[in-house]
Amino acid sequence: MSGSAADLRVAALVVRGAASVWTGARVVEDADVLCLDGRVVAVGPDAADAAPDGAAVLDARGCAVVPGLVNAHHHLLQSAFRTLPGTRGVPMRAWLGVMAGAYAATRVDPELCRAAAAVGLAEGLLCGVTTVADHHLTWPAGADHLGMAGATTDAARALGARLVFVRGTAGDDADVAAASAEALVGLAGGLVSVAVGPAGVHSDGPETFAALREVALRHGLARRTQANEQVDVVVAQERYGCRPLELLEEWGWLEPGVTVAHLCAVTEDEVARVASAGVRATHAPGCDLPMGWGLAPAGALLDAGVVVGLGTSGGGSNDAGHLLADARLALQASPLSGRPLTAVECLTMATRGSALGLGRDELGHLEPGAAADLAVYDLGGVADAGVADPLAGLLWAAPGRRPRDVAVAGAVVVRDGALAHAEERALAAELRTLLAARA
Repeated sequence: MSGSAADLRVAALVVRGAASVWTGARVVEDADVLCLDGRVVAVGPDAADAAPDGAAVLDARGCAVVPGLVNAHHHLLQSAFRTLPGTRGVPMRAWLGVMAGAYAATRVDPELCRAAAAVGLAEGLLCGVTTVADHHLTWPAGADHLGMAGATTDAARALGARLVFVRGTAGDDADVAAASAEALVGLAGGLVSVAVGPAGVHSDGPETFAALREVALRHGLARRTQANEQVDVVVAQERYGCRPLELLEEWGWLEPGVTVAHLCAVTEDEVARVASAGVRATHAPGCDLPMGWGLAPAGALLDAGVVVGLGTSGGGSNDAGHLLADARLALQASPLSGRPLTAVECLTMATRGSALGLGRDELGHLEPGAAADLAVYDLGGVADAGVADPLAGLLWAAPGRRPRDVAVAGAVVVRDGALAHAEERALAAELRTLLAARA
């Protein structure tokens, strides 16, 4: 990587002359966005007039500007384990076994964590994702926990990406997990924050949920877990004779401050239970639908008043970290779950909904006071010709669409489709070389 982007916040950034700016609450046409000290100050036709001398400028004529996308559920380590034989279209129990074998064979350590995270975070930035929640679940016996987590956070800082590092567990000893989480709290700062979260009731028992809940409440950390994905429902019934959400409620994880990913096989009563508990949800259609593991009823959750975010999940099940593509998939697949979503609802899930699920009110929108995280999409190509609604067209038109420019905290981290602080091909080559050496 070429240097560090840890302190790349600029004093002033002007995004000038956008055809439209979607703040997350409104669309402003023919507008500028003025950002000072990493925050949005103004959005409007004349916002640039107040810019100080020497401000950085992005020319957004003919472009749409939207809040930076927030990937609320990723497993960055899995960026090194995409399309593995035996992982496509198989029951989740079988998939878990294949992935565990691959981790053991490759050796998960700080070097691999950094290389995989760099690739996954760079991929996200190039796709307009300014914040990633990395639910890290793999901690081999005797592993250097601080070194692994630190390698991941270092990769984020070097690229200028926001990272929520989720100290996850998947069958870890409860005391070890809690002690590790305590140690990792110190990694937070700048663009990096820390959260905690067991993988789910299929892998972790009440002791682990209790221990991590205590750490989270002591330090004010967000809590995340997974529920009602295929194996989760089966194991909960086999082991405890009940449903996953019943266990989460019993174990103190169905309450405000908790976000639950997947929620595929939920009943109407369970949707109501999630809503009444003040729990937030993360939809992951790019993982669950193609793998055949289910599809969350995102429309029903929204109608019940649940805040719903969007996540890609990891490369072991969703081989891309392209959150806008998954927002499009959520839009297309939603009729299968009973209630069609709108493009604005899906964009909101990928921005504001995800941010609120992470406890980050300043992210996922561009109203004054928000973090200056944004993506600029060029609408001048043939894919956008004839599009009546440019905002809806961001999803419906141009599958695989990438932004031209991306800023995080007012610093430009992608310009003209290229990373500002690293060479994309060098990051890819580094991970390939590392994997080849360990094969």
